[in-house]
Amino acid sequence: MISDRGDADRWHLHWLTAGGTPNLPVREAVMAGRDEAFLALAGLRRPPALDILVNCSRAVIPETGCGGRALRPDLFELRLDPKNAALGGNLATGVIRRTILHEVHHCMRMAGPGYGLTLGEALVSEGLAGRFVQHLLRTPPEPWECAVGEEVLPDFMPSDEQLWTRPYDHAGWFFGAGGRYPRWLGYSLGFWLAGCWVRSVRPEGEAWTGVSAREVIETGRRVPDES
Repeated sequence: MISDRGDADRWHLHWLTAGGTPNLPVREAVMAGRDEAFLALAGLRRPPALDILVNCSRAVIPETGCGGRALRPDLFELRLDPKNAALGGNLATGVIRRTILHEVHHCMRMAGPGYGLTLGEALVSEGLAGRFVQHLLRTPPEPWECAVGEEVLPDFMPSDEQLWTRPYDHAGWFFGAGGRYPRWLGYSLGFWLAGCWVRSVRPEGEAWTGVSAREVIETGRRVPDES
């Protein structure tokens, strides 16, 4: 944990209480995760000032009891479900710091090219965020980032029309809504594409958030995955 809390406190925690209040162990895990995530990012670049809404909610990933949503370049929501039996065990694995860094990457990308309004942009934004966490923390892929095997991912590669046409079916591609695509396909596909780009260019600093979606996707189409 950061010894000088003054820097980490630039990521302001705002505890929402209408949906419930996290117990002390969860609150302590959130504060420790915030500090650890801040320190990890500070080793790469200066962390931006951020507000973090901490919200007790059932709208989380069931397998982790946790989730997040970036709202704008300086604000994201961290969701926790204290009633979810999976949350307690996942706290010990660092799920809070990983979730925070994932959402912080979204915020920083929003300050540059943006999260995006097309499938191609969303694939890259999610994939880059996952690879960013992996790069900073040396952690394995999350379940949704490897839910669909790499050997079949090329079979699901969208056409140019699907990649760049607005609007697109985010719930279908990323959550499996409607049953047309496997659950978490978008996360797995984006993680794979971003991995090809990372191995090809070995990004540093702001390249992690500023690269264009088209560059990442074209690199992924050319470079075979070797993870």
